[in-house]
Amino acid sequence: MADDPLLGHSLDDLRRLDAAFVWHPFTQMAEYADPLVIVAGEGNYLIDARGRRYLDGVSSLWCNVHGHRRPEIDAAIGAQLGRVAHTTLLGLSSPPSIELARRLAALTPGDLNHVFYSDSGSTAVEAALKIAYQYHQQKREAEPERRRFAALANAYHGDTLGSVSVGGIDLFHQVYRPLLLDVVRVPSPHCYRCPLGLDRATCGLACADAMDRVLDTHAGELAAVVVEPLVQGAAGILVHPEGYLARVRRACDRVGCLMIADEVAVGFGRTGRMFACEHEQVTPDLMCLAKGITGGYLPLAATVASDGVYEAFLAPRSACRTFYHGHTYTGNALAASAALAGLDIFERERVIEGLAAKIGRLADRLRDVAAMGHVGQVRQRGLMVGIELVAEKTTKEPYAYERAIGDKVCAAVRSKGVILRPLGDVVVLMPPLSMSDDEIDLLVGAAAEAIREVTEA
Repeated sequence: MADDPLLGHSLDDLRRLDAAFVWHPFTQMAEYADPLVIVAGEGNYLIDARGRRYLDGVSSLWCNVHGHRRPEIDAAIGAQLGRVAHTTLLGLSSPPSIELARRLAALTPGDLNHVFYSDSGSTAVEAALKIAYQYHQQKREAEPERRRFAALANAYHGDTLGSVSVGGIDLFHQVYRPLLLDVVRVPSPHCYRCPLGLDRATCGLACADAMDRVLDTHAGELAAVVVEPLVQGAAGILVHPEGYLARVRRACDRVGCLMIADEVAVGFGRTGRMFACEHEQVTPDLMCLAKGITGGYLPLAATVASDGVYEAFLAPRSACRTFYHGHTYTGNALAASAALAGLDIFERERVIEGLAAKIGRLADRLRDVAAMGHVGQVRQRGLMVGIELVAEKTTKEPYAYERAIGDKVCAAVRSKGVILRPLGDVVVLMPPLSMSDDEIDLLVGAAAEAIREVTEA
């Protein structure tokens, strides 16, 4: 039975059992039907229980970097499994977790040299928030009044309570507001639907000015600003204007708070550089990593701290400056081995250097999509694409929520052999970095056909 991808069940049985026992994330289970049961992967394709192949157009929720079943990563996990699957990092260590920390310190910008492991993007952000707060309590010139965080409107940083607190998507987060931290909210640099009512061509980066004003108003209260560098992913692939990230860094320095860069979605090549912060030569005080860190194989996350932040936690035990936070599977050896193999692929195959051509091809193919009658805007940064669908192109009038246009497009594209997942009425294209030119053409072509079928019916 262990070799049977259906585990001894028929497909109908699996669907029935799925409906009875599995509570799927971000899914209204009262309306959930006809699950696609995936039993295998090969390259950039997923294979369902009927043997049908689908191009993985969202990188299995933005985490698959090098494709499925990479022999190098498979072998690395197998080799480590032959030694030991997991040991605690509480008082012990392991060669894979040590080596991965060393390599992450070398890859990340500036003096980000200290790696705190966890298991998801949410927990990486949660750790960063606690570290930032504790840092101000016990740094050399302590500022205990710095207890608040600033974050962008439309932000998404995960689903634990701290990360939800700095999130700003009401559809996801509103129900939990009574449980959350009091967060200072900053207008999102959303150029298509500018909250300031301005035009990008003439605004002079007014969104960064707004950030300055908010931070100046709350300067003495802020422990940190949390930002998704360059792209707000779950908000609908909102691409920030050039120069905005650098302005955030300067504002943090001016008011004396830390900068937390949530690179969970944008890291590991997604924007065309290894890390999004590199585009504007920004070094945050804390960087959160997950998703692509293991190539989409196993859960792993890291919160990488600067020397200055880390040093505030060093003292004799009696000083009680220890960071009392951790996870059972922190630095798991199997996951760290997968991550190391993935980094080897980046280096050996010069993946980052090869992205420019793929990004350009994707942009070329998207030009026709942008001209379609119900496409309000196509937003692209690297291999991250959001296609916003609107009821009326000239006025930007959105579709009514209950029409679920994005869901219908993604259902239609599945019949063409491509898996996509929408963010409301924003259709997201997030291909693995390993996607070929022909696969890029298939991805965009199938998406365009599905959009036409649904919006022009």
